[in-house]
Amino acid sequence: MTVEVVALAASGATSTVVGLAVTEAWTQARARIRRLFVRRRQQDPAGAEAEELQHAVEQLATALQEGGQHALGDAADRLRRRLRHALRQDSEAAHELITLLRDLDELDGGGPSSAAARPATVTRPGVTYDVPPALRPDGPPSQIPALRSPFVNRTVELSDLNRSTAWAGGDSSHVDVRVLAGPPGVGKSALACHWAHGMRDRFPGGRIYVDFAELRTRSVAGADVLDAVGHCLRSLGVSEAVLPPSLSERTALFRRRTSDLKVLLVLDDVTAPAQVRALIPQGPGSAVLATSTAKLGELSLDGARTLSVEPLSPEAALLLLADRCGQARVDADPAAARRVAELCSRLPVALHVAAARLLNDRHLTMAALAAALADEDRRLSALSVGGRFPVSAVFDSSYRQLPPDLAHGYRLLGWIPGLSFDAATASAALGCDVVSAQLLLDVLEDMSLLETTEDRRYRFHGLVRLHARERAAAEEPADGESSVVRRVLTHYLVLTAFADRAVRADRTRVADLRSLLADRADPFAVSGGPSPLDWLEAERSNIMAVLRCAGEHGLFTPGWQLAEGFTVLFLHHRHLGDWRESLELGAGYAAAAVAPAAEARLRSLLSRPLMDLGEYSSAREALETALACAEVAGDQVLHASVLEFSGRYWDRFDPARAVTAYQRSMELNLRGDEPRGAAIAAFFLGRAQDAHGEADQALATLRQARTDLLSLAAPDRRMAARATAALGRVLDHLGRTEEAVTTLREAARSLREQETYAYEAEALLDLASIAERPGGDRSHLREDLTRAIALHTEMGSPPGLMEELRRRLDDAD
Repeated sequence: MTVEVVALAASGATSTVVGLAVTEAWTQARARIRRLFVRRRQQDPAGAEAEELQHAVEQLATALQEGGQHALGDAADRLRRRLRHALRQDSEAAHELITLLRDLDELDGGGPSSAAARPATVTRPGVTYDVPPALRPDGPPSQIPALRSPFVNRTVELSDLNRSTAWAGGDSSHVDVRVLAGPPGVGKSALACHWAHGMRDRFPGGRIYVDFAELRTRSVAGADVLDAVGHCLRSLGVSEAVLPPSLSERTALFRRRTSDLKVLLVLDDVTAPAQVRALIPQGPGSAVLATSTAKLGELSLDGARTLSVEPLSPEAALLLLADRCGQARVDADPAAARRVAELCSRLPVALHVAAARLLNDRHLTMAALAAALADEDRRLSALSVGGRFPVSAVFDSSYRQLPPDLAHGYRLLGWIPGLSFDAATASAALGCDVVSAQLLLDVLEDMSLLETTEDRRYRFHGLVRLHARERAAAEEPADGESSVVRRVLTHYLVLTAFADRAVRADRTRVADLRSLLADRADPFAVSGGPSPLDWLEAERSNIMAVLRCAGEHGLFTPGWQLAEGFTVLFLHHRHLGDWRESLELGAGYAAAAVAPAAEARLRSLLSRPLMDLGEYSSAREALETALACAEVAGDQVLHASVLEFSGRYWDRFDPARAVTAYQRSMELNLRGDEPRGAAIAAFFLGRAQDAHGEADQALATLRQARTDLLSLAAPDRRMAARATAALGRVLDHLGRTEEAVTTLREAARSLREQETYAYEAEALLDLASIAERPGGDRSHLREDLTRAIALHTEMGSPPGLMEELRRRLDDAD
């Protein structure tokens, strides 16, 4: 069997099989074709060769029935490659194929009779082969898919594309290559097609469209580029009979055919640089516009430029929603419409589905749709129409490109509580080293499944996180999520404990974490390490997310331990809402773990934000429970701490009772050899004495308290600054105003240095009150009130207080 006959057989086989594909003889033809390659199946026990051949033949039949010229050409091309591969490895099979073609041709009575089906024949002794015609379009190819709805938004991106030199009709000495990169569903394909439709006159050689997503579903691994170049050559009128079999030959022919043409290629859903490189035309003034979830950075070496396509702006998302479901639906409930847009992550694919649901169900209100989408566990399923899930399908396309190990990591990352994470948190979630975690993060970022924040943290693109969770729930073990949450909680517990101790080592604590911290590196103790309070502030939302889900997985003990250590942040930065919630969660976890000492500590701490929020009855209830738990625990230092917090409550309602509580707290602290606790109790005692009208006694008590705080082995400068502020108030009460102002100014400066902003605000307001008196020095009044308002705004103070402060600022003007 000569090479010529093998090649001819492979070429002629296609048209004969095509003719049979729509006749009653197809069943027998398919059976005989499969028997023809039984020898190949014996060599390949899995039967992959025969199965792939059968799949290629059936795709060809489908393409013929659907009548698409280019789809038919692509299917024929794939079958030829399969036949050539099989025949070159088995010359005896080629003899059998010639016999089979003769028999099948006779069986079908000569095959299709129309001239269109058999425009040409090639004859060899004893055998006649039909050769299909080249698919020659009338005029230059114009293949850009039509958009099925009006295109809105993306004015910035379109302007950027139009500024490209060659595409704008300027310099045409080179080939422009642009890549639209962005997350799945962001509208890259629609943007590319919309722009390409307006470029007809600038590319007289034609506009060719290649959908790599479709090719990946139809081609064997690695063959999508070969198929793509073949499609482009057929689009340019290259005959099937002369279409080269190898990629290098096809690429060379493509460059020759485009050397005198000015063409535009739109390459949709590209996943690798090689897919673009093979299809860069030769003609000056030509252009390539690729879309990809990957950034394809390697193409910059080929002169390519990347344009990032981000989710729509809030305004643009509303515009798209209104365009699809009607402006009246949006105008009827603008707030709900904005909520729907945000819950769709402002991704066009999700907004289209949301609008379709509103159009298909006139009784569905915007508010009801927003409520349905608010449930994270059901959001992706809610973004469906007619049993189809187009949003999940878009994400599935990128997900299927991940190797198994990276896909596993993608799923686990979706279970991390919180919206952002660094490489260390990712490594904890994955249970691997940081280097391996960083590799996964880099891949996911390059595929636009993750984005980086300004401080080099990572977060999922909106709905992508829910997709990762959806896949994890379907593919990971039942206890997979609990394992991830436990590892992440432990990670945050360790770092929060180190941060807490870096701020104040001798603080009263119930949790004994010595064994947990023993063999771990303390990042806050090294030279140049992060500030513990800055780190806690940056991770605040993530730690809150971990605390919220700890109970769902029965992680009660580490949950309350994390809440206790986390409080150090709120002692300096008063985020009252988060402080309250974290302590309520922690106290509940301590109760569930039957840890009375921990519950006493956390409920006494809880009284602090409750008091600041004006919820005094709740604060008193928390303190009463804390005292009962402290008595059960039998720890006198803990009992002294709870009494101190009780005294702060009674400061407001019964100063005499507060004095008694502080005196009892001092006694228990001294008995328990807790000098810091005794000094703090003395500080509060001095404040209570002042409130009770005993200013002279208070002055002496506070001075001693400040001295004791600064004399500790590790001086407590934060509490000493608070004692200084209290001394300033006592001096003012004694009529020593100048001394009071000097002392309060010193206290405000020290408290700011210690990042104790709530008490800085308190000292500033004391100074403002003195300045507001008749004849007071008002030179710093506006500055002090402005700073105090900013601090209270950051702390989330009650609206009534904020209104009062703004009124005072207005009066100061």
